[in-house]
Amino acid sequence: MKKLFIYYTHSGNGELVKDYFLNKNYEIRRVIPKRELPKSFFLKMMVGGFLAGIKHKAKLIDFDSNIEGYDEIVIETPIWNGRISCPIQTVLSKVKLEGKKLTFILCSGSGKSLKAVNYLKKRYNARIIELQEPKKYKEYIEKLDGIENEN
Repeated sequence: MKKLFIYYTHSGNGELVKDYFLNKNYEIRRVIPKRELPKSFFLKMMVGGFLAGIKHKAKLIDFDSNIEGYDEIVIETPIWNGRISCPIQTVLSKVKLEGKKLTFILCSGSGKSLKAVNYLKKRYNARIIELQEPKKYKEYIEKLDGIENEN
């Protein structure tokens, strides 16, 4: 069974999640937008939240959208303003996820992502795992234990 982990990170939380899946023998694809968010925390929250709210799709650098041959796909995204990040919105518009075992991992400051969860439940038959800032709360990575053995 071929397994793929796709992730975007701005603050580093996705790197911790990536390390977990790298150790579980998933192939890894990092999503890199052409334009990153501003460095200022306040501006980052305002710009990222606004763009996520309007479902903006970010332009990506060299993202391979071919997932043919993979049986299982795990996608990690930070949550911006309760929504999926713009780079991952772009990925979702480019990949064909039908017929795949699919999991979404949502990383947010509060650990709650109701808008994103509702959006994903309407569009996909997928498992959804919410994590509160794994970089700050490393114990939340334990929520992933056994994920590769679940159906």
